[in-house]
Amino acid sequence: MRLSIKMLLVVVMTLAILVPLSMVRGLIHERQSYRAEVVQAVGRSYAGAQAFAGPVLVVPYTETVEVQVKDPDGVARKQTRQVERQWTFFPTSLAVGGAISPSTRRRGPHEVRVYEWQGLAEASFDATIPVDPDPLKTRTIGRPWLAYGIADVRGLTSAPRLQVDGADTPLREGMGMREASGVHARMAAPAAGKRVRLQTRLEFALAGTESLALVPLGTGNRFALTSTWPHPGFGGSFLPRTRDIGDRGFSAQWEIASMATRAQAQFLAGAPLPTVVGQSRRDGETVLSDGIDAVALSLVDPVNVYSQADRATKYGLLFVLLTFVVFFLFELIKQLPIHPIQYFLVGLALAIFFLLLVSLSEHIAFGVAYLVASIACIGLIAFYLVAVLRSVPRAMGFAAMLATLYAALFGLLVSEDHALVLGSGLLFVVLGAIMVVTRKVDWYRLAARRPVADPA
Repeated sequence: MRLSIKMLLVVVMTLAILVPLSMVRGLIHERQSYRAEVVQAVGRSYAGAQAFAGPVLVVPYTETVEVQVKDPDGVARKQTRQVERQWTFFPTSLAVGGAISPSTRRRGPHEVRVYEWQGLAEASFDATIPVDPDPLKTRTIGRPWLAYGIADVRGLTSAPRLQVDGADTPLREGMGMREASGVHARMAAPAAGKRVRLQTRLEFALAGTESLALVPLGTGNRFALTSTWPHPGFGGSFLPRTRDIGDRGFSAQWEIASMATRAQAQFLAGAPLPTVVGQSRRDGETVLSDGIDAVALSLVDPVNVYSQADRATKYGLLFVLLTFVVFFLFELIKQLPIHPIQYFLVGLALAIFFLLLVSLSEHIAFGVAYLVASIACIGLIAFYLVAVLRSVPRAMGFAAMLATLYAALFGLLVSEDHALVLGSGLLFVVLGAIMVVTRKVDWYRLAARRPVADPA
């Protein structure tokens, strides 16, 4: 009966430790939300996550049409009205590239990655202005414009330079059509049936925060980006065809045909430019918001301290459970009475480790923060257990066990792709060790044995 009560108390103490562990996880999520607010604040004062689309050639026209209308007496009559419409032509070939220069902005303990992209967009157009098949209709063709979509035009650090067929062409704010952010250039009105061939070249410097999306609006699209940032995150609708990532940075190239994407149809339907909303927790790919199909690039933090700490807390209950199991075995086999309060204090020390890890990792490297927090907690528990277990060697042995568990947990955190197999292997080894140690224990005899009295 005494054994059953003790086991029940151990279970209760284990569940009680879930409360501080849950509070630590809540704090981690709160700090993650605060960092997201910091990123938005930097974006408001610098420039937000960027997206680039275009160019497209828009040709407006006005034509006279006949419509049926009813007069106040309900009699249908024919009236002529002028309707404003437009043709939108996409480039036959589109090449966008340039170098991305990264830097950081700091707000409190948080670092936000920003960049300046020295962009170059070259496009060629080969379009024919339609002829109205009805000669009785009156159609007037207006001045067309070249339109470029930019998610946040505040990021233009200098005046972009546009050349059309080798001649400099002035740019204006806005895309010249729907409420969309960007720049455009007006051109001379073409005649009906005229074949329009253009070679365009836009040079620009665009600043942004953490991510960039490129929209493949051409019949053939080729994107090429380079940067000194060694940790890129790719995503969106298409991954790079080729990539080269090293300690000195990366280069990546995309080749996309219009038949492989709905970007042109989505643009005509009024879909917004996409923005990066985060990283996939499953495979780390960059995730785009709903919008036009695009490729996405992010300057990724190689060690996201909050996601690492959150993953670590998921193993917190395992740490507490294993620690309490070892306590329980000491108490039964060595006849060392351990009070439930002592269980609880050691469990709290294990929970405090995760709080120390989060707070320290905001100021120093994650690996160093993990080492400092683990040494502090293991040292505290070892010092406490010298009195609880009444033996320095036992306390040191227990500390060695904890050090092994912390080392194993760190291995799980840095080996995300193999976390499942490593974690399951660790559990198997721990369970096997417990079974080996207790394989000859007579549990009925231990349950019936009179316990050693607690010291006064």
